[in-house]
Amino acid sequence: MKDLLTLENQLCFAVYDAGSQFTKLYTKALDSFGLTYPQYLVLLALWEKDGVSVKELGERLNLGTGTLTPMIKRMEANGWLKRERSTVDERKVILYLFPKAKEQKEEIVQKIAAELKLCNIEYTEYEQLMKMLNVLRGKLSTYNRA
Repeated sequence: MKDLLTLENQLCFAVYDAGSQFTKLYTKALDSFGLTYPQYLVLLALWEKDGVSVKELGERLNLGTGTLTPMIKRMEANGWLKRERSTVDERKVILYLFPKAKEQKEEIVQKIAAELKLCNIEYTEYEQLMKMLNVLRGKLSTYNRA
């Protein structure tokens, strides 16, 4: 019988370590663009839907404003996006992609795809992993809401 109280048998550590490995992979891929992995996640969300509020983006990425606001300011200073006060509700700040983010999207995506390809993860394996992780995330989310 396996000793479940060893580090290598802990699901939480496997997920944590895999996350760290992904961060390293994305850091390597994004470095030439001057982007961090969390900034890339912001771009992904805005590529899906441009013109969202900071609050909506935080909910989408599961990040608080204390983390998100400084990152958005850096991204604005580096020409990736702009912030505008809502004309309907001055309390809301809306985020829009700058042309740089739209123009470099394909190059960024290709660079990341090339790095992922080096990991030898087949597409069917990718789909299976996503499905399993989404189930796990759903179960944990349900537990954490209770």
